[in-house]
Amino acid sequence: MAKDKETSSNPVEKLAESPLEFVREGTQFLQKCKKPDLKEYTKIVKAVGIGFLAVGIIGYAIKLIHIPIRYLIV
Repeated sequence: MAKDKETSSNPVEKLAESPLEFVREGTQFLQKCKKPDLKEYTKIVKAVGIGFLAVGIIGYAIKLIHIPIRYLIV
């Protein structure tokens, strides 16, 4: 009979438990995190910079290709 009570929890109790579980897991995650050292930080900055540059070049190339095509169609 005790198992029936555990498996059929009140939906309100489940709703109240979700934020508490989220806060608990978030606190555990933040405790495991560490600040990157200078070497790791520069590696991240370089990777993000290369990504921005690549996306910009691709976008610019697409724009250069579409400008003449648009004038040929019109």
